[in-house]
Amino acid sequence: MSRQLKELEEELGKQLFIRGSRKITLTEEGLLLRKRAEEIVELLDKTEQELSRSDEQVSGEIYIGAGETDGLRLIAKAAKELQEQYPQITYRIISGDAVDITERLDKGLIDFALLLEPVDISKYSYLKFPVKDVWGVLMRRDCHLAQKKSISPKDLRDMPLIVSRQALDGSELTQWLKSDNEQLNIVSTYNLVYNASLMVDEGLGVALCLDKIINVSGDSSLCFRPLKPKLEVGMSLVWKKYQVFSKAAEKFILKMQEGINSLQG
Repeated sequence: MSRQLKELEEELGKQLFIRGSRKITLTEEGLLLRKRAEEIVELLDKTEQELSRSDEQVSGEIYIGAGETDGLRLIAKAAKELQEQYPQITYRIISGDAVDITERLDKGLIDFALLLEPVDISKYSYLKFPVKDVWGVLMRRDCHLAQKKSISPKDLRDMPLIVSRQALDGSELTQWLKSDNEQLNIVSTYNLVYNASLMVDEGLGVALCLDKIINVSGDSSLCFRPLKPKLEVGMSLVWKKYQVFSKAAEKFILKMQEGINSLQG
């Protein structure tokens, strides 16, 4: 094994391992190689599963990447209705932000991605959802801003903010705040709202996030207040152009289109 690892390093011209007296750890190049190898194995497994299905059988796994949004309910509804017709279809939901999800989509590791606007859809086929999410502030109920029905940019001056790691990169949220990132008191960033909610609950700050993701009803110590002026964000279900889909994925697209058409009347 040691000889094979050494031969791999010589072939690539890079040191992949840091050899200690009792253990071996990966270098930065080694970590990259491991990540790429895992992606190749994952893609191979996915391909084998798709090829193993019979021509007549509508079954298999559908891989969907999505950020945290209440719009996922449309996907869940379509998945439930489709499963009633084809019970051998299963779903793999991969959570992450737009950077993570689009990377997996472009590499073929997932079939579909639910992306929030703004998003460059020029290289994708897509279905635009007829729903929008609402931006607002997640805070503790004992926060002084909780007395307000809505939150203005002025209210957030000097407030310790917990924000999405990609929300302030030239987005509409930046324009709404009317401030450069350096002028804001950002104490933390997040890519999962649930983790942000824990930091809010512990008093680290207030979180800029989308509505209906964190449960603030009942005995929750947290509350949500929308932004004023109102700030909404649309979303689309996207997939690679000229993608060759399994029968299960084809049925899913048709079911999603059916559900969107019914909402649009």
